[in-house]
Amino acid sequence: MTTCSEYIESEFPHIDDDLKQYVEDVLQNGADDFQDSEEVYDAVGEVLQEVSTDKSELDIRNICNDLLRIMKPDIGDNKQNGQRKVLNAPVHLGSMAANLENNVDDIKSIWVMHRDDTLKVDSRKLEKAEAKLQEKQEKRSKDYSNKTVVIPVLQTATASQVTSKKEIKLEAKGNNRTQDIRIENFDIAYGDRVLLTSADVSLAFGRRYGLVGRNGLGKTTLLRMISSGQLRIPSHVTILHVEQEVIGDGTLALDSVLECDTVRQNLLKTEKELSNAINAGSTDPELSNKLTEVYAQLQNIEADKAPAKASIILDGLGFTSAMQSRSTKTFSGGWRMRLALARALFSRPDLLLLDEPTNMLDIKAIIWLENYLQNWPTTLLVVSHDRNFLDTVPTDILYLHSQRIESYRGNYEQFMKTKTEKHKNQQREFEAQQQHRAHVQEFIDRFRYNANRASSVQSKIKMLEKLPELKPIEKEIDVVLRFPDTEALSPPILQLSEVLFRYNAERVIFSDVNLNANLESRICIVGDNGAGKTTLLKIIMGILAPTSGIRHTHRNLKFGYFSQHHVDQLDMNVNCVELLQSTYPGKPVEEYRRQLGSFGVSGDLALQTIASLSGGQKSRVAFARMCMGYPNFLVLDEPTNHLDIETIEALGKSINKYNGGVILVSHDERLIRMVCKELWICGNGSVKSIDGGFDEYRKIVEQELEAQSK
Repeated sequence: MTTCSEYIESEFPHIDDDLKQYVEDVLQNGADDFQDSEEVYDAVGEVLQEVSTDKSELDIRNICNDLLRIMKPDIGDNKQNGQRKVLNAPVHLGSMAANLENNVDDIKSIWVMHRDDTLKVDSRKLEKAEAKLQEKQEKRSKDYSNKTVVIPVLQTATASQVTSKKEIKLEAKGNNRTQDIRIENFDIAYGDRVLLTSADVSLAFGRRYGLVGRNGLGKTTLLRMISSGQLRIPSHVTILHVEQEVIGDGTLALDSVLECDTVRQNLLKTEKELSNAINAGSTDPELSNKLTEVYAQLQNIEADKAPAKASIILDGLGFTSAMQSRSTKTFSGGWRMRLALARALFSRPDLLLLDEPTNMLDIKAIIWLENYLQNWPTTLLVVSHDRNFLDTVPTDILYLHSQRIESYRGNYEQFMKTKTEKHKNQQREFEAQQQHRAHVQEFIDRFRYNANRASSVQSKIKMLEKLPELKPIEKEIDVVLRFPDTEALSPPILQLSEVLFRYNAERVIFSDVNLNANLESRICIVGDNGAGKTTLLKIIMGILAPTSGIRHTHRNLKFGYFSQHHVDQLDMNVNCVELLQSTYPGKPVEEYRRQLGSFGVSGDLALQTIASLSGGQKSRVAFARMCMGYPNFLVLDEPTNHLDIETIEALGKSINKYNGGVILVSHDERLIRMVCKELWICGNGSVKSIDGGFDEYRKIVEQELEAQSK
């Protein structure tokens, strides 16, 4: 391990000695078990990321790859063909050659035999065969060069829209100053698949809209069409779509947020230039007048209060004072997404588009965001599958289904009541019309050839033709997720006793952890981001070893692990069936399709490339792959990210039916309430069970937020 040690010192010159020793121990103990660099990253990547201030996740992964090559030179590209022979003593080639010359007759007598001349190769025939082989190779290479290599192109979404002449004229003249947004008669397609047709969306200024619908129907695509300008809206309306994380550079987190206010930034820049000119001895009276105007404008926009406002937003999203003073490049992808959200909240565009904003937040930040958005002054359009968030934030719900969008007043709970009642009335009206049609048709059939009733029959026929054509309500297919059945195991199943874990002497993640779990367990772990929830899960599964304490598991315990980055780690270039084949080869195609079907990925969907699926569909594929190994204990880290409301409901039901154990990390309040039997809070260096369940935890969080705001 000397080489690994030197390499770690060269890459991390300021690493703590205890932490370095910990990394070396993990690498030394697991050297024989590591099969690829991903396993090395799972073991020590998180630790190395913590101690590095200038390295990205990709840099850490490359370092883990180098460590694997140092430990196992034969692995990967360095692997040699055949087995290597290790000499146990030096060899002197000169003496060997001399001995061979002296004993050449003896060697000949033993090894050299007289060959039959008939077995000699005819040189002419050999030349002719080689020429023929070369001719074939040239012909093959020529045929290949003439072939056109078709590179598969990922389909993209397209939109078309009909705009009235009146709106075009108003826009051209610059007279359209309304803040309301109306997008009429538009279509959106993804390749050959039509997502929306002849749809309309109306967004009144100052209202908050929640966009809901099943996975894969086009919610995210609709937001992208609006933000990219493919769906036209008034040019004076400013739009901000929070989709991509902030680029990591040397900018401080607080400054990154303040930069969004371009008006303030430009005024401050002008103020600095004018002040420097005056201090340099300029006597131009215009400079003083301009400087006075700039000061007045800065005062009007309350520029001096901007840092405090930005700090409040960052604090609400989980950034401590120390974190606000760190450069953006030191944050992980999840924290950079929070920065992007903070920038959007600070800049306050006319139309704010949010796509699953709660995915990267812990429960404390979600509650803060719910409270903050209830006073949002402009128009908000948010895609979310968090049921509690949709009950708290939106004033209206836009329901996407059957290639159209319906608008409902009220939050999600009111939407569900209204939609259910509306569908019942529509179904009653359809059934009543069908009965009426049948009754009239019976009269027509009975008296069709009766001359005395001819006029009545004709009037009945005309009446049927004039009746509006009502259609039955299209019922959405219920989402069903099926976890595999498992065999019972005799306890104890899983135990953590007096477990302590730390990365270095100063930073203890948690201590005195005592956790018992069996196949009936439904344990939910909650806590702030960075409190150690994922670290605890890795200790439970044996990926990380505790610093001290005992971890005991049943010998037949088999974990199924769903990580919060599971979806991002799927191979995007293969289809769903091929993904399962690569992980579990040798099974019939029908078995792969049956496994995918048990998680709602059936029909043509199972043959689509992973890249073309929505986030929720990718999650279902990840579940299908996880369960194909028939685990008897599920460890789920943020499994609801990207899932729609119906699939989250189905996940909760399937967890309750599953006859294995479950440990769950989630911020989805509804799922926690559905499945939780034990609630553990991870934070402040400990992991403790809480009486009173989620209600008690929510009270604690709200009290902390109230104390912060004072």
